[in-house]
Order: sequence, then structure tokens, then C-alpha cells
Amino acid sequence: MRKIAFHTLGCKVNQVETEQMIEEFTKRGYRIVEFGDPADVCIINTCTVTHISDRKSRAMLRRAVRANPDALVVATGCVAQVDADQLTKIEGIGLIVGNHDKDHIADIVDDFIMEKEAGQQVWVEPICLTDSLRPVLYSQSHLRTRAFVKIQDGCQSFCSYCIVPFARGPVRSKAPDDVIAEISQLICLGYREIVLTGIHTGLYGVDLPGWNITRLLEKILWNISGDYRIRLSSIEPLELNDQLIALMAGDKRLCRHFHIPLQSGSDRILTSMRRRYNREYYRDLVLKTAALIPGAAFTADVMVGYPTETELDFQDTYDLIKDLPLYELHVFKYSPRAGTSAAILVPQIAPAEKQSRSEALLDLGRKKKKHFLQEFVGQDLSVLVERKLSRGIYAGISDNYIEVHFSSSEELIGEFVQVTLSEVGENHGNGVMHSRD
Repeated sequence: MRKIAFHTLGCKVNQVETEQMIEEFTKRGYRIVEFGDPADVCIINTCTVTHISDRKSRAMLRRAVRANPDALVVATGCVAQVDADQLTKIEGIGLIVGNHDKDHIADIVDDFIMEKEAGQQVWVEPICLTDSLRPVLYSQSHLRTRAFVKIQDGCQSFCSYCIVPFARGPVRSKAPDDVIAEISQLICLGYREIVLTGIHTGLYGVDLPGWNITRLLEKILWNISGDYRIRLSSIEPLELNDQLIALMAGDKRLCRHFHIPLQSGSDRILTSMRRRYNREYYRDLVLKTAALIPGAAFTADVMVGYPTETELDFQDTYDLIKDLPLYELHVFKYSPRAGTSAAILVPQIAPAEKQSRSEALLDLGRKKKKHFLQEFVGQDLSVLVERKLSRGIYAGISDNYIEVHFSSSEELIGEFVQVTLSEVGENHGNGVMHSRD
């Protein structure tokens, strides 16, 4: 039995795709081992969203070659798609497989091994609108309580700083019936929370006449019964419309959690980024949604150090975030990506200034998170028990994305329970469980 190891960098979509690879290789008789352990095949699912993720991807590939010099080392993912030429220079990589061929990676690996190829092979093709998303049916639970379902791939927004459209191609949506089948099967395997994810989730259906993200959610809720909940991984500001908000306000199976990328609170910078909304639109959207869905959690991506960003631009971002009921910030320092229009803008911001602005937002984010958590002290939350922390102490996630620690028992992992939040910790709440949902 051949042994195979995986390492994944980057976004949830990459993680989902690695799970799909694991499923396929397991069906073919491979045994999954930890990355770094002796293996016959090592697959690195790479990320290129920043220069740091690029560097980490190359470092993990070199580590795989050193740890298993006789193994077949495979580079796949976004670095493979956009920068295969650089990967060919890393000695010891046997296969480079872009995102276009990732669905067929098991066939490619098997053929390479069977043919005993001695040289390096590169499988990188342009991604087309006609490339469909195949359904994935899992044969076993992967020992988690939440499952991620990839409902679409690709992005065609071409924000000025972003390499993703080049790495992922145009929007392709998974067929609605395939989404339903995948979710139904995961619920049968015991998963209680399904996270709908994609590269640009809110554009689901733009390539399917008559479909959009709201209609897909309606179909899921109508067709799938049972005790489960659905979480959207993210939704862009222009795609969180009144119909979607109303649907999420009206069904408790839809989590009160909105990850709405902001990127900047400066209108000038938003225009340069080609984000197609302004700070007032974002402010009004969050406040309107918060009023219609009490207790909702709002999280956001924010970029600092975008080229030409002045101190005034940054202050606009800081002030907007300070005024909004945001729960958690994902702060990124701008990283030039070759081929994007922002990469040639001047002036580029000095690394020290990026770091200073990043630290200021991270500090603000910590304060806002603590404030949000404190609002729920004394309230009951529906919590999915996820994992054991220590003897008798467990952690779970509420529908509005609060991590809660409380006394529980092993048999309740994967179940919904009611927990009263009693106090606030550093990044979580502590509570008392008093009933199963």
C-alpha cells in the first residue's frame, strides 16, 4: 500500500480541495500519513495570494523533498497555476499540477508512477468558463463537526491588487442538485454545520441562468431536513442584498455570521482597488443587517499599505472600523503581485509603515472582539460542541461565531447544546451548559 502525505497552504477552498484529494486517493488504496513522515507521494497544495504565501509554498516543497528524497513530490494549487516556471527550478519536484487539472490529480499521479517517469512533468492549462465543478461524495467523516462544501470556483472582479482571477479563472458554479447531494451526504455522515465556500461565494449562479446564492440557500433549506445549520464563508458587500438578508433573518438554520470583506475605509483607495462601493455603502450595509438580525457577528478583511495609501486614508479605515459593530478583523499587509495593476503604482508603502498600521488595526480588532463578547454575557447561545480542551472542558462554536469553553462530555461532541455565557476570556467566552438543543 502506497503512503501519501499532504500539506495545504492558503484559503478554505484549498483545504476543501485537499480533502477531496484525500478522499480520492483513499478510494484508490493509498494510506494517508502525516506530512514529514515517510511517504511515497507528497502533495503540497500551494497558495500565491501574497509573497509570504509564495515563499511558504516553496519552502514546504523543499522540505518535502528533503524529508522524502525518494518520494514523488507534487506541487499543485495557485502557485503551480500562475508560476510553474519558478517551481520547475526546485530540484526534486516530480509533478507540477495547476488548478485546471487538480480534479484529476489522482489519475496524473497514478500514471506517473505506473510509467516510471524519470523527468519532471508540468500539467498547467488555462482555466475556462466551460470547466465544470464535479460533485464530491465523501465515504467517511474526517473527524470534524463542521464540513466545507465548495459551491463555486473562480473570480472575475479583477481587483487591482489581486492575483486570484489569474490563478482560479472565471466563475464556475456547482450544479444546484450536486450541492444538495453533497450536503445531504455530509449530514448523513454526522456533520451538523455545513460551511458554503468558494473563491467568490456571492457570485454563485452568475453562470447558471436563473440561479444566485439566495435561491441556492432556499433550495437547500427546502430540500434538506434535519438538525443542521448553514454558514456562509464570506459575502462581498455588493452581493449581500435585501433578499439574502431577509432569508437569513427568517431561518435559524442560517448562521448569524457575515464575513464581509472591507479592504479599505478610504473612498479614494477603494476606487483605486476597483472595489465598486464606498465607505458609506459598507457602513449602511452593516448597520442595516445588524438591525434586522440581532446578535449577528460581522467579520472583515482589511488591507493596510496599499500603494499610495496616506495616513489620512488609513485614518478613514480606522475610523470606519471603530464606528461599526465588527467582531473580528483579518488584517493583511499589501503584497505586490506581478501582473496586477497595483504592483506598478507609486509610491509603494514602506514595510515599517505597513507594520505600524497593521498593529494599530490588530489592536483595535482585539478591543472590538472583547466588546462584542461582553454583550453576550448572561445570554444563551446555541453551540456546536467541537473538541475537548482538557479534562471535562470542551470548546464549541455558536451560530454567531463565538468560541465558547464549558464543562461537557465526550459523547456531546458534534451535538448542539445551549450554553449561557458567563464571562469573557482573551479570544473566547466561558459558559455553563444547561441543555441539549
